[in-house]
Amino acid sequence: MDHEEGIRLRKRALKPIETKREKIYKLGAEEEEEICWCEKDINNEEEPLSPSASLFHEPNFNVHIIAIMGCVTRINPDVIKPRLVDTLLNHPRFSSFLVVDEKNGGKMKWVRTEVDLDKHVIVPDVNHADMESSDQFVEDYIFELSKTSMDKSRPLWDLHLLNVKTSQSEAVGIFRVHHSLGDGTSLISLLLACTRQVSDPEALPTIPMKKEKQDSRKGEFGGFWRWLFRFWLVLQFVWNTIVDVFMFMATAVFLKDSNSPLKGPPGIEHNPRRFVFRTVSLDDMKFIKNAMNMTVNDVALGMTQAGLSRYLNRRYGENKEDEEGSTQKKNNIPNKIRLRSTLLVNIRPSAGIQSLADMMEKKKGSEAKWGNWIGYILLPFTIGLKDDPLDYIRKAKSTIDRKKHSFEAIYTFFIAEIVLKLFGIKVASALSHRIISHTTMCFSNLVGPLEEIGFYGHQIAYLAPSSYGQPHALMINFQSYVNKMTIVLSVDEDTIPDPHQLCDDIVESLRLIKDALLHN
Repeated sequence: MDHEEGIRLRKRALKPIETKREKIYKLGAEEEEEICWCEKDINNEEEPLSPSASLFHEPNFNVHIIAIMGCVTRINPDVIKPRLVDTLLNHPRFSSFLVVDEKNGGKMKWVRTEVDLDKHVIVPDVNHADMESSDQFVEDYIFELSKTSMDKSRPLWDLHLLNVKTSQSEAVGIFRVHHSLGDGTSLISLLLACTRQVSDPEALPTIPMKKEKQDSRKGEFGGFWRWLFRFWLVLQFVWNTIVDVFMFMATAVFLKDSNSPLKGPPGIEHNPRRFVFRTVSLDDMKFIKNAMNMTVNDVALGMTQAGLSRYLNRRYGENKEDEEGSTQKKNNIPNKIRLRSTLLVNIRPSAGIQSLADMMEKKKGSEAKWGNWIGYILLPFTIGLKDDPLDYIRKAKSTIDRKKHSFEAIYTFFIAEIVLKLFGIKVASALSHRIISHTTMCFSNLVGPLEEIGFYGHQIAYLAPSSYGQPHALMINFQSYVNKMTIVLSVDEDTIPDPHQLCDDIVESLRLIKDALLHN
């Protein structure tokens, strides 16, 4: 179905929005902007587009972030729109559009504008009689959406409301934002700042905080041994950072991942994406976490490695003859396959939900920092069939523990900044694109609310964030919500024609890992 002709939009008259009072501070002409919102008139406020944000407007790096929200009830647009006026539009990036500044060498800048919500809140008329599968309809709708880019003549976001009952929800909201507005973690935090707890409509969601580990050995060693241990820790950080930066530079110059059924061809960033997701029990992942003394992130990486190994073994086996007629138990994966994930990390601490909520409600004294300081982490995956499913988890923990003892993200950020300042945005974009395209995939794990939440009064059943426009054929996101974990895949169908099977392999790997623990 053609996305433009098959969907007719309902238009409702709504007055343009005017944001009255705000002030933006810029720290450093060449630095990423750091924005603090206070109270002051801001008539005709303008702000230069930061170098990192400019990167996402290059043709080979035009990335869009989407957040799929399943709702327990049907969505009422007449309730959503007024609340957006009172909250989201108070954020300057969501009420500004891009203008080319001819007086400044053609560089782009943000210019505040009146927002016509009818152009941003899209409610398609859906013919339920012609719909064979509601789940497939929503999946196809987002697939068609990924063929389009944001209109730069207005603020770079939109919200699509589909009152279509699916297997997991009564309605679906699709929040789409251009990556130049912020990093994924900050944008998801901003979205959560627009929600409230179902049990307490005045309370913001509660996000689990990382607990500081208590050193049980602290009293066991004297001053000399404690000093020696710290010296060893510093050496470990220095060595790991040197190795990681060398691998980063090698990847930029010549080091590529192995060609595999998961690795896309050149130009993959221009292809549309198919988004599929599955929801598993977060309690199952916590059971593994507690039993093996690790983190949920370790479990997520381990089950992903196991799922990718199952999938690749099947794909490689499709081209091999097996006398027994089975390729599942036979190891078809090439030896020493190199498969890595590129993580784009914002090394600046993102604004908390409370500060973002205060900013959007224009409370005095609120300070919400915003902007991208992008660093890179190259995460190697262990691919191969294992006799013991727990080996995938152990290897994942070892990999993540090592990455925690490295300043890779910070140093790669400074390298990218130096390239940007010395050679300009074109070269910096080419460098970023080259590094990412020399790896196989993206991987992330985002922590969500501990309690049921509502988006402007609409209770949420699940959250599924992802993106498109990146030079990878595969992106895997984990998103927790209450006692559930949603696994989201963004794939290029030309490279991965069976994304549902890949998703099922990851889910099945979680079951096998849990069963292995129960039988030990």
